[in-house]
Amino acid sequence: MNLSGTAAIVSGGASGLGEATVRDLASEGCTVVVADLNGERGKELAESVGGVFVRTDVADEQSVTEAVDAAQALGVPLRVAVSCAGIGWASRTVGRDGTPHDLGTYRKVIDVNLIGTFNVMRIAAAAMAKTEPVDTDGQRGAIINTASIAGIEGQTGQVAYSASKGGIIGMTVPAARDLAAIGVRVNTICPGIIDTPIYGSGPASDDFKAKLIAPVVFPKRMGTAAEFAHLVRSLIENDYMNAEVIRFDGGIRFQPK
Repeated sequence: MNLSGTAAIVSGGASGLGEATVRDLASEGCTVVVADLNGERGKELAESVGGVFVRTDVADEQSVTEAVDAAQALGVPLRVAVSCAGIGWASRTVGRDGTPHDLGTYRKVIDVNLIGTFNVMRIAAAAMAKTEPVDTDGQRGAIINTASIAGIEGQTGQVAYSASKGGIIGMTVPAARDLAAIGVRVNTICPGIIDTPIYGSGPASDDFKAKLIAPVVFPKRMGTAAEFAHLVRSLIENDYMNAEVIRFDGGIRFQPK
């Protein structure tokens, strides 16, 4: 699918993987809605790439609807939705002191990561269904969801995060089957260790990153946000990629901790 002359919405688009994706899609002629809670960074990014910013809480139906409405109002058809919004949390099911995992926190992680991803997917797909097909196959759009290899082999303390990301993986095939009727493809990327600002900078950060890199098979480094964005675009542009869960991790396999 050709991105030029289309609109896209990227949740979590103001930083990290989302920001890289926004920049990459915009470089291909796509007008992007940066959907994020961070207004300052979101507006600055949107202005720099000729897109628009919409403050968006992915877990809130009305908020996502407003972001999708903004994408539909751009004057070009909405063809792409990429979900990068997410939060992490580290806590054991039962802590060392015998305290059970906080239920409210667990629900929050599920609400943002899993329900938020589904929220963006369902509302964006419904908007795509109203557009004209782009080819003789009847294709109208593509959706890329972001899970994690933690959804496949989560580590100690990742029970909430892994459950949320595993849920995204689990809905890939049924969602693709559901949306086939309207010509929308669905694929999910499972990143491993990606170098984003979340890890900070300086000697302490470098030492921590070195430990994270150790189990990576090849290349012996962290992945980059730009490489993630390239994969997003590749999945959109390749019309035969559908209902796939793709590991993006340099061959790493998580150990228990």
